[in-house]
Amino acid sequence: MIIIVIFARIIIDTMKIAVFCSANDHIDKCYFTAAEELGHWIGANGHMLVYGGQDRGLMRCVGQAVHESGGQLIGVIPQMLVRAGQRPDCLDVEIPCDNLADRKELMLAQADVCIALPGGIGTLDEVFTVAASHNIGYHAKMVVLYNIHGFWDKTIEMLEDMQARGFIRGQWSDYIQVADSFDALKKIL
Repeated sequence: MIIIVIFARIIIDTMKIAVFCSANDHIDKCYFTAAEELGHWIGANGHMLVYGGQDRGLMRCVGQAVHESGGQLIGVIPQMLVRAGQRPDCLDVEIPCDNLADRKELMLAQADVCIALPGGIGTLDEVFTVAASHNIGYHAKMVVLYNIHGFWDKTIEMLEDMQARGFIRGQWSDYIQVADSFDALKKIL
């Protein structure tokens, strides 16, 4: 009986955290520092990283940090990227997919919560896919904008404007949360 309780506690405490982020290498170092800090926290706390499985940019950085800290990595990677040599060597679980739409669906199915580090068009696509599908009831998972050095300020401003004009049902913050610091991010999680 005691073993079952301990096992149940481990399952409850472990989160699968999806991280959406840039695969670009030529961005400000401050974003790599924040991605590394998040990755070390995920690994050190026994959580699992669910990510795009690409061996570039912030994706490589957060994945390496999780791996170095003893965490597990679930990489959902389009086969096109594998053929291009962009698959990291440290994946614990590789979920192959055909395209970016498949990747989003598979990542969301695996994740308990989603975090968006700074990124580009792909990251925006992932954030709004999670929020829109939450909005219409497909799931109840949150996406958190990790607002490193105000990166997401303009996106937040756009969401506020859309809200004020009546284009968002309910409150956008019902689907998307914002963390302006690592401590704030940890509290949300």
